[in-house]
Amino acid sequence: MNRYLPVARQHFLAALASTSVVVKSISAVVVLLYLLSWAVDTPYALGVTPGYLFPPNFWVWTLVTHGVVEQHVWGVAANVGTVMACGRLLEPLWGALELLIFFAVVNVSAGLLAGLSYLLTYVATFDLDFLFAVRIHGAAGFLGGVLVALKQTMGDTTVLRVPQVRLKAAPALVLLLLALLRLSGLHDSSAALASYSYGALSGWVYLRFYQRHSRGRGDMSDHFAFASFFPEALQPAVGLLAGLVHAALVKIKVCRKMVKRYDVGAPSSITISLPGTDPQDAERRRQLALKALNERLKRVEDQSAWPSMDDEEDDDDDEVRTDTQPLLPGGHDPSSSTLRPGGGTIGASLSSTSSSSLSQSSGATSTGATQHPESSIISFEDAPSRS
Repeated sequence: MNRYLPVARQHFLAALASTSVVVKSISAVVVLLYLLSWAVDTPYALGVTPGYLFPPNFWVWTLVTHGVVEQHVWGVAANVGTVMACGRLLEPLWGALELLIFFAVVNVSAGLLAGLSYLLTYVATFDLDFLFAVRIHGAAGFLGGVLVALKQTMGDTTVLRVPQVRLKAAPALVLLLLALLRLSGLHDSSAALASYSYGALSGWVYLRFYQRHSRGRGDMSDHFAFASFFPEALQPAVGLLAGLVHAALVKIKVCRKMVKRYDVGAPSSITISLPGTDPQDAERRRQLALKALNERLKRVEDQSAWPSMDDEEDDDDDEVRTDTQPLLPGGHDPSSSTLRPGGGTIGASLSSTSSSSLSQSSGATSTGATQHPESSIISFEDAPSRS
């Protein structure tokens, strides 16, 4: 185990060195606050406590800091890993500034909505533990937003092959896992579940309606609709409910109505342009498809680069059979010439004898005698040597 730690450390430092200043800064703050938690109760001072978030206390700074507060090593690893994955996969598409905006929007929205939910729960139950015993902190909220963003950009990527799980199903699967951990008692608080849920929801709302693109705002494509996060059996009902909520939000001017632009002057049929359908996104997906195709072709070429031994043996046998095949039915090679005892060659006698035989055969044919077609093939033997 100890020999793998330097290798893992080297890979981690190399991956961290290739990231931007935003990713490095967030990762450094997470590590520093974890070290500070050994001496100070950072979840109390920097995490979201529902009773202190709203007036009269109004600890609004916790909405910004709760996403980088961790108390355990595995929490630090998950937090830094989420930020680095976002930097490697999303930052090249968005840029460092957009990544920072997304990080702030998701964390602030997740903390605010989770605190408001606990406040409403207190109003319904009058249990003060929901106000002052709950600490909302960690990377759960930002993890939900990142998974939603990855579903938008590379949802068809396969995460697991057996069973086959695509990246577009990851937000729902992680939500189900957190719910099972809470119901089984393995997790003593529902803060992580609430933070993750609201982080995913706020990330989807921001990416769906408000993120700026070269051709407008948001992403109104069908594959990123709210119903696409649910199983196919529930998508019609969820889509109907989501449509009603969206229509209500459009009336109070919280969300914008989906805009369609019709190009009547186009040479082909009517074209519809939706905001968020960025040609750069289509080009990125085309590049990913070409990369996957090139990898498959490379694997096929590597497999067919070395011929099998059976093929080589078959080729050698064919060459041997070709070289040893006689050119005449008698088994003699006309190109070979053997010296006769008298000083002449058999080739010369063969030529003279064959010419005389051909003249005889032509004469016999003119007299009307019928011969077999193969009678023109005459075999010769070497004359006996004279003593």
